[in-house]
Formats: sequence, C-alpha cells, structure tokens
Amino acid sequence: MDYYNNIKNELINNEITKRIKDYSKNKSDLETYYKVGKLLSDAGKHYGDGIIKQYSIKLRNDVGVKYNERTLRRYRQFYLLFNEKWSQIATKLSWSHYVELLPLKDINKINYYINLCISNNLSRNDLRQRIKNKEYERLDEDTKNKLINKEEVVVTDFVKDPIIIKNSSNYEIISEKVLQKLILEDISNFMKELGSGFCFIDNEFKLKIGDSYNYIDLLLFNYIYNCFVVIELKVTELRKEHIGQIETYMNYVDKNIKSLTQGKTIGIIIVKKDNKFIMEYCSDNRIISREFKITNNW
Repeated sequence: MDYYNNIKNELINNEITKRIKDYSKNKSDLETYYKVGKLLSDAGKHYGDGIIKQYSIKLRNDVGVKYNERTLRRYRQFYLLFNEKWSQIATKLSWSHYVELLPLKDINKINYYINLCISNNLSRNDLRQRIKNKEYERLDEDTKNKLINKEEVVVTDFVKDPIIIKNSSNYEIISEKVLQKLILEDISNFMKELGSGFCFIDNEFKLKIGDSYNYIDLLLFNYIYNCFVVIELKVTELRKEHIGQIETYMNYVDKNIKSLTQGKTIGIIIVKKDNKFIMEYCSDNRIISREFKITNNW
C-alpha cells in the first residue's frame, strides 16, 4: 500500500475542503487527522516507527511546514486513542482541544473533559486551565465510577475535593470572613469548583428562626437540578454541630423559600479539614463536606 501518497492526499483534500466549506472545516480536520493517524499506525507496523520522520520531511516539502514529525505523531496518537471510541459527538470539539487532551492518555479522564467542553462551551484555554487544576482528579471515586458506568448523578457528585480558592489579596490569616470575601471576589470560579448550573443568590442570607436571626454564609441555586444549595464556611476541622447547623438552615429553606416544584435543598460544608468519621454518621444524604485549599496561583 502506498501509505505516503494516501496520507498526502488526505491532507491536501482537507486543505481544499477548509477553503471551500468553512462551516464543516472542523469536522473535516478531525476526520482527516483520524484517517491519517490510522495510515501512520499501519505504516509503522510495516516500516517501523522511523517512517513518521521520513514522511514528515517529504510532507513539509509537498504540502506545508505545519506537518512536522510532532504533528504526525499527534495524529497517530489521536487515532490510537479513539479507534474504538470514535463518534459524531467528538467533532463538536476543535483539534486545538484535542491537542490539550492527548497527553492525558486515560480515556475516562478524556471523556470527562470532552463532555465538560461540550456542556459548558469551553475554549481551549478554559480546558487547559481545568486540566491544570486537576479537576477530574478531585472528583471522588464514586462519581468517577458513575460517569464510567453512565449512572445517574446528583448535584453534589461534581463538587471538587479539595475546593480551590484563590487568595488574590495574599491574606496570611484566613478567617471565615476572609474566606467568604475571597470566594465572593471570584464567585464565578468558585461555582465552577462546585460543578455546573450554579447561580449566586446572596451571602449572609438572613433567616428568622423564633426570635433570633441567623445567616447563611452563601445561598446558591442550581438550575440543572432545580434546587437551592446552602453553603457554610468553616476554618476548622468538621464538627458534629456544623451538621446540625446546616441541616437547620436547609430545613428552613425547604419550608419557607422553595416552591413545590423544586427539589429538596442541598447542603455543602466547606472546612479546613474534613472528618470522615463524623460524615459516616450523618443520616442526611443531602449534606456533604469538602475541604478548601487556598492558593496564590491560578
């Protein structure tokens, strides 16, 4: 088989398609690179791995300098990674997205970021930042297994652990007020740490319980799961009284604020240090705890 000329023709035809049919050029890119990756893989089986370098030298003369050895190896990696996973939905991402994804190798991790890009319209730079922040690694194992097995997920499944909070003002001492201030200064990224579909309602949300006033640190709403989310901030280790406090606030919201068409309120306790033993005896599965991590870099 004349692997080289087949590869050259695929790349030249793709360049022509990109000029004539701009609307389909991304799909053409991915399909071409996948086919070229297959040809490179097959050629390597016949002629050895060094054939890619030989082809790259010829392609740079015949087609263009952008088809260097590194690029051809990416095409082959693209094919090898997706040769059993190829589907139309993958073409919703650009090649620049896949350049960020290819080094990950783990197909489950890659699928997570593919779905994240599609559902959130992430740019390449957005995706790069999510990967840099090790978003997938900070999901718990139950959530990863649900995604792999395509099981139903709930709003709390995608809350990262730890939750990363940027210390934009370089505070040395982190009190609850300072922690809340840092979150509010970068509320958009904070809500991304919780997952998708979160909307900010208020901080220090006032409740009147009996004759006294209480304040929810952060009150959010998730439009995907149609429920309120109560967040309490603690700069200590998780304590059993924290669970009782947030449960009271959740019940108040359910009784006085949420409508009949909305789901039950969720509670997230964000703490300096988690205590799995306390959570083990928490009977309310609407409540989760997560540690926070302060960083000066983002």
